[in-house]
Amino acid sequence: MKNILIPTDFSNNADHAISYALNIFKCERANFYFLHAYADEVYGPYHKVDPETFEEQKKIIADDSENKLNKLVTETQTKTHNPLHKYEAVPAFESLVDALNNFADLKNIDLIIMGTKGNTASSKITFGSNTVQVFKYVKCPVLAVPDQYDYSQAKKILFPSNYMIPYKRRELKLLDILAGEFKAEVHSLYISDFVDLSHRQLDNKKFLEESLPHARLSFVTIGVENRAKAISKYIADYNMDLLVMVNSRHSFLEDMLYKSTIDEIGLSSTIPFLVMQNLSR
Repeated sequence: MKNILIPTDFSNNADHAISYALNIFKCERANFYFLHAYADEVYGPYHKVDPETFEEQKKIIADDSENKLNKLVTETQTKTHNPLHKYEAVPAFESLVDALNNFADLKNIDLIIMGTKGNTASSKITFGSNTVQVFKYVKCPVLAVPDQYDYSQAKKILFPSNYMIPYKRRELKLLDILAGEFKAEVHSLYISDFVDLSHRQLDNKKFLEESLPHARLSFVTIGVENRAKAISKYIADYNMDLLVMVNSRHSFLEDMLYKSTIDEIGLSSTIPFLVMQNLSR
């Protein structure tokens, strides 16, 4: 039984992510939790009002959140009729990051699936601010789905790595399950001018091989250049269906998320993007 958590702001992007999630696991027994975190909706406009008005507005927003989530659950059940799937509404008076982290721990969530942008995000940006915050701070694998990306089985998966990270078995198991289910190729892309690997890199590379027995795994090395552009070019040149990266201390992804914006660096989200967390959980 898979436990899948899907945050929603009831936007078209969020609905698209739900549809993508239901397709991925259509043949799997799965619990889907639709979560709406509404603390910002309360604290934002009403932080300066008197306590009585604050509580009144909080209750209005809480009731609205619960009603919309219950409606979403009912509509999803009506559309899918999948006996393998169960759905639950989760209203949360918390920030999005706190709500996701707390619920992921509570229900032992395997994967969070969300849109790349919400209602308020500009069409000119790649990832909305909420998505970037989730990438940075939620200690659970996160799959972000572009709103224009129609569902298809991920037959080609790109996994850039410098082999310096001691991978976590739980996250690699998720990748192995996805690769096995779709009979997918996993391209492990090493961007470096040096062919020889250190002992640490060789050990991590071997662990990667051993942890992905159901993937059609291949190792590719290309010379050093702008890494984001190299990844985007590889996606385009080889028609990749899914990008997988690991967020860890001193990783390329951490550098993108903390020191700049993904848009400034140039990594565009033309395909779904799975971020695996190499952080304590």
